Amino acid sequence: MRLRYLRFHLYLSILALLSWGLVKLTVTEESGLLAVPPHSPDYFSTGYRKWEMGENGLLKNQLIADKMTHYSDDGTTHLDKPQMSFINEATLPWVINAESGVLSADGKNLQLNGKVKVERKEGNGVRPLIINTSNARVKPETHYAETNAWAELISPPNRTTGVGMKLVFEQPVHLQLLSKVQGKYETK
Repeated sequence: MRLRYLRFHLYLSILALLSWGLVKLTVTEESGLLAVPPHSPDYFSTGYRKWEMGENGLLKNQLIADKMTHYSDDGTTHLDKPQMSFINEATLPWVINAESGVLSADGKNLQLNGKVKVERKEGNGVRPLIINTSNARVKPETHYAETNAWAELISPPNRTTGVGMKLVFEQPVHLQLLSKVQGKYETK
């Protein structure tokens, strides 16, 4: 009986040693620190909204996006379907829509990627204006936008196209097409 009892404990000990060995082979010990892959997000938001007020306490600009993802390695904020609005006391707001965008870490540069549409609605003494382009750079602090791509300006019934554009949204509004400018204008 004692021999049977010893065999049973010997089998259990061997089984325990084999199990411990298998665990050591398959599970690696954690070092306590997780390796973060380069350019990985540290936070995100859906239905993102950001407002900036001017010195007078009134809304200066607004940034809305379907999704916002912030990256800690370079501090950039990536935006899905961003919409930037520039509020002007003298005129109706300018609204810029894009497919995607990247806001710099300091918030001074917004790179809009894909199709970009700039729009100002019709108001008192102001004709409507739509600008279709792509890959625009926006400087929110100075209400400035530019692109090296083809741009189309539509102010019904007139249409003007060109390559490269500079636009200042503040009064006085300044819009410049840089090259290959062509227009179609209707006269009364």
